[in-house]
Amino acid sequence: MDAGIPYFNLDRWTSNTMASHRLIQHVGKKYGLRVSEGLYDVLNVYYFVDGFALNDRPRLAKTAHDCIRSLAAEEEGSEDVDVMSEEEILDFLNSDEGRREIEEALSALQQMGVHGIPKFVIEGSRLVDGAAHSDVFIDIFRDIEERGEVHGGPIFADILGVSPKILQEGSHTQATL
Repeated sequence: MDAGIPYFNLDRWTSNTMASHRLIQHVGKKYGLRVSEGLYDVLNVYYFVDGFALNDRPRLAKTAHDCIRSLAAEEEGSEDVDVMSEEEILDFLNSDEGRREIEEALSALQQMGVHGIPKFVIEGSRLVDGAAHSDVFIDIFRDIEERGEVHGGPIFADILGVSPKILQEGSHTQATL
């Protein structure tokens, strides 16, 4: 409930997630992290609540197109944005583009000892279980705040081909004081 998932659809089919992971990474590189994280949120509801398979490529293409169009239009402040069509997304899903990067990221996670989710990688090497109490996160971030700098950084950017510009833009609007 706290994560915005009202219930889990336990009657859903388990499916291979390679296509959806490839798509989210592709969208991040093309439209930025805010759009790719928005798509990730939509696909969580699509799968866990609505019960749709993540390897139903035509349905995935339609859902992704609608989501990307909405988020990109919001980002640009205009409905007239150039986004991938359903057909272009389906062509991407039916290709192998991005597969090598996802496989390399999975290999890196296994080498780090990550075998399940959710996990948080902080400062490029600190693993924190997603079920950790909030005090664990507060202590880590207070330590970073006290130091005044982050040691380490994005560890998957190179593997996934995410440009420094996309990383610099981030996924959330920075508050101004």
